[in-house]
Amino acid sequence: MKLMPAGGNKRPESNRRSENIQRSDMTKPYEERMSKTVSMLESEFDTIRVGRANPRVLDKLTVNYYGTDTPLSQVGNITVPEARVLQIAPWEAAMLKEIEKAIHGSDLGLNPTNDGKVIRLVFPELTEERRKALAKDVKKKGEDSKVSIRNIRRDAVDAFKKAQKKSEVTEDDLKQLEVETQNLTDKYIAELDKRIEAKTKEIMTV
Repeated sequence: MKLMPAGGNKRPESNRRSENIQRSDMTKPYEERMSKTVSMLESEFDTIRVGRANPRVLDKLTVNYYGTDTPLSQVGNITVPEARVLQIAPWEAAMLKEIEKAIHGSDLGLNPTNDGKVIRLVFPELTEERRKALAKDVKKKGEDSKVSIRNIRRDAVDAFKKAQKKSEVTEDDLKQLEVETQNLTDKYIAELDKRIEAKTKEIMTV
């Protein structure tokens, strides 16, 4: 895809708009990957238990539903009757034992209570030591995501350089693509920082 002007140094406004669109097409796949990286970190943060009942901590749990591993959320209704209590009401009473088994086998560190109709999970208050450990884990996950963003930037620049060698883009276009990719990198690194700060504050707030 050559972005070189048809002739002369002055380019019509329509040509410049066309080149901007073409560069956007080239950077778009990498921006989508960066955006997905931020979304994945958010999903990970949602599963971190912080002392308050949050149905999202159950997102990764599956239960054996007649021989098929099925997300817990698809076999019952999950509600928050109290600030530190999750309640799971399965559509079928036969699933109570399977849900209990899944929770015991997870890393949630919660003890389910089964009254024959519903399962309740009580979230204990976190100790200061546990809060600090979780905050450290949040920071690590965030740093790992930043590395992923920078790796995506590297992949983009490598691809653009190959395109320039094949004369698919000009040297000027390559420089502009590198600038635009760095701007995207800075944007999504900043997004990660916001989420790390917010999650850390949530964890450390007693």
